[in-house]
Amino acid sequence: MNIMGKSGESAAAGAQNKAEELTGKAKPVSLPNGRVNQDYEVPFDVESLLPGVAEYVFVGLSETGLRYDSENKRIVGKLLAPGSHTFTVHCLRRCWTDGQPVLKREFSIIVNPDPRSLWNQIETPLDCEFYKPDSNCARADTAAMLAAAGKAGVECKTMLAASQRGRSHAHEGKPRDDDFALHFDPETEWYILTVADGAGSAKYSRRGSEIACATVVDVCRAKIGEHGKELERFIAEYRESNDALKPVGDALYNILGTAVFRAYKEIESEAKTMNLPVKNFATTLIVSVCRRFDFGWFIGAFWVGDGGIGVYRRDPPYLKILGEPDGGEFAGQTRFLTMPEIFSPDGFYKRLRFDLMQDFTALVMMTDGVTDAKFETDANLLDIEHWRALMDDLAGANEEGTVVDFAKEDADLKLLKWLDFWSKGNHDDRTIAILS
Repeated sequence: MNIMGKSGESAAAGAQNKAEELTGKAKPVSLPNGRVNQDYEVPFDVESLLPGVAEYVFVGLSETGLRYDSENKRIVGKLLAPGSHTFTVHCLRRCWTDGQPVLKREFSIIVNPDPRSLWNQIETPLDCEFYKPDSNCARADTAAMLAAAGKAGVECKTMLAASQRGRSHAHEGKPRDDDFALHFDPETEWYILTVADGAGSAKYSRRGSEIACATVVDVCRAKIGEHGKELERFIAEYRESNDALKPVGDALYNILGTAVFRAYKEIESEAKTMNLPVKNFATTLIVSVCRRFDFGWFIGAFWVGDGGIGVYRRDPPYLKILGEPDGGEFAGQTRFLTMPEIFSPDGFYKRLRFDLMQDFTALVMMTDGVTDAKFETDANLLDIEHWRALMDDLAGANEEGTVVDFAKEDADLKLLKWLDFWSKGNHDDRTIAILS
């Protein structure tokens, strides 16, 4: 009897569950989670879920940003708002007659927010010590500059740079630590590009990066004016014979070495004025000087710290990394311009690199806010496919569809917009300078 009783109870419970399902009292059926503003698509066959249905209508589905694709039996669309959302399917069975209840079945979707919406965007206070704008960008129209100097038609490339405060700083209203500087001299036809990343742990690193970029450009300009012809002669000789390798290196050392050391001394002077240790102004630094010759391009570079600098050519494929990322004693550390060991004679000379090539697609230098997101590892900096992907991304193959067209006057603004790309876990300041 007990067994019979339990069986009867089970049958009664089953009938009750069925009745609740038909009248909409059953718990909502959960669909897979989605995310705001991302494409959503799940299989949804009304006739399989609710057998015997002749007619049906969705109530509340369109309000979520979704629709029912009856032909392919799927729910598709883009979810509009985060939170828990429900919609109901109202159905009539094939045997339905007037007076009978309309069957209802409720479904629910958890919609996760767009991660970007979770970040605050707090402007840096204008009274912040060593204030700098939260973003900056620049474009050097070298063709126009050459034309103004009476050199119209001389082959040249365009310089672009952009720097964007990272989300981690914006979330707390802290200033941008990165910086950059560009210069082109139409008389000597030398290009100068530099980027710097102030150390996040250094209180005034934003000032250190600013001093470093401004100083190396000013000193390089002056030194090229004094010794540029000598360097150009050595470069021409080096093209004919590797015996001229050392003279080129020494001449480059005279220009870049002097500029970098002067940048350090300027930072040191600022620290002494404020009676602070120079490490409070710690910054990385990447700088390049370039010139086009009848036989090709010369590119010289100095690099201390993380980030990266490389020369990329799409066709035929070519990649030259002009240095090595600086790892510190522990993972996540790096070296900075303000460290005494940077200026040891042997160590400093090894940081100078140069290359001679017929042509290239782009010279690119970046702080680690870009390299960490786009290359992920130091090893990937040596992978030409990652550089190809970076250039494709700049040309519009990105989620936002931002196209950086170097020929257009707004290319620097587009580059700045491009820097706002989303990369999970990578929210540092981002700076990039390009010669293309």
